[in-house]
Amino acid sequence: MTTTIWRNANVATFCGDTPYGWLPGATIVTRGNEVIWLGADRDLPATLTEESANEHHLGGACVTPGLIDCHTHLVYAGNRAREFELRLQGATYEEIARAGGGIRSTVAATRDASDDQLLSLAVARAKALMREGVTAVEIKSGYGLSEVDEARCLRVARRFGEALPLTVRTTFLGAHAIPPEFDQRADDYVAAVCDWMPRLHAEGLIDAVDAFCERIGFTVAQTRQVFERARSLGLPVKLHAEQLSDQHGAALAAEFAALSCDHLEYVGSDGIAAMASAGTVAVLLPGAYYFLRETQLPPVAALREAGVPIALATDHNPGSSPTLSPLLMMNMACTLFRMTPEEAWRGFTVNAARALGLPPTCGALGAGARADFAVWDAEHPRDLVYRFGHHPLQQLIQGGQRVAID
Repeated sequence: MTTTIWRNANVATFCGDTPYGWLPGATIVTRGNEVIWLGADRDLPATLTEESANEHHLGGACVTPGLIDCHTHLVYAGNRAREFELRLQGATYEEIARAGGGIRSTVAATRDASDDQLLSLAVARAKALMREGVTAVEIKSGYGLSEVDEARCLRVARRFGEALPLTVRTTFLGAHAIPPEFDQRADDYVAAVCDWMPRLHAEGLIDAVDAFCERIGFTVAQTRQVFERARSLGLPVKLHAEQLSDQHGAALAAEFAALSCDHLEYVGSDGIAAMASAGTVAVLLPGAYYFLRETQLPPVAALREAGVPIALATDHNPGSSPTLSPLLMMNMACTLFRMTPEEAWRGFTVNAARALGLPPTCGALGAGARADFAVWDAEHPRDLVYRFGHHPLQQLIQGGQRVAID
């Protein structure tokens, strides 16, 4: 395996007690896809210099771990700009959904698209994320809502490994909405989702299972059925919880040791306590909060006080968060949710890795870490949160290799 030296970097490692794990004037040494040494340039062992086949000088650039977008819906067809217009004219998200718009309209477009069309659309979206430093991403299904179409979407997500140098985790979100063929038969649809799951898992398509527990989604009892089937298959769970109301989904998810609960604007103290006890990550989604013009802030201070790890994600989807900018999401998390810039960065690195159940070698930089990192035209990570609407990425390193980001 090739040993490469990356010199003259100011590195946010997110290791140790120093804010940001900040290490100025640093050198990173990688071998294959692993960081084997990271420290002050003056301390670089001569044996590593002699061993290295390549050396890159980064010119004092800011280096961070590669970003991890731990909640996306990248595989779909169509768009919902008309619904955006309707909301601005006074219609609510729930009214649009109940009138047959919302998720169902995307389901129709997704079912009509070919697998190659879905992959082409999703790859274009993923490339936009990579241009903002993303090296790992979660991709949910949930826009097929039949066994055939859910399988198609998950297979497309699995094909990312062939199309792009990204780490991908797939999440089965069959319990996203009720498709037209199951109108007024929510319980039957939940039973169908539970029936599909073993076959999709046997095909190797599922890394985790999610559900939308909400008034316009699925009840706690229905969600429990989905989670019980997931547990019987040894699959971890996640949950869209408490976005529009407190349905006590967070407590249910914690009961199943969920990797994460996502959204959480309306989560109560009992849900927070349950998440803290279970080690469940809170994934906050400022893009959806902003786009839907919500007014109920997620209880960041209470989550922080309870010791619940907080992650961030784009929640890229066509209906409530059509963004592909993690940097903008970090800015929004600070300006809207009053998180600190360091919390925002940890939300897209170490805590995002935890929300996906990735190994502890992901999301931070140090000896033994996976060699995924981003090189930025910035003095410090806080500068990247402070500014928005710019493109400061200079280089993206995935598994120790430079990635084309054009």
